Amino acid sequence: MPKRNPAKPDLRLVSAEAEIYDLMRTPTTTADRVKRLQMEARALAVEQVEALEKLLLEASAMAQEIADGGDAYPVGAREQAGRLAADLPARARTLKAVVSRSV
Repeated sequence: MPKRNPAKPDLRLVSAEAEIYDLMRTPTTTADRVKRLQMEARALAVEQVEALEKLLLEASAMAQEIADGGDAYPVGAREQAGRLAADLPARARTLKAVVSRSV
């Protein structure tokens, strides 16, 4: 048995990231491949919804700046921005709740 160098990590060990390891392994059957692809698709979908949530919160912050911007902005734009600033965080929280229930 060869001696291991203690300075080098054993890259064959699989820790808590075992699911990721399973995703990287070649599927043995078509059914395994379908399951792996479905898991990847769900993970990507969750990432995209989380990105949308982040964008909604950023848009809310920008809308609040416009709503508070004073006379530099047209009255109609300030009013619309104020409504968006009030509505978008609730929409983002709803998306977050939907994602947390489905994961």
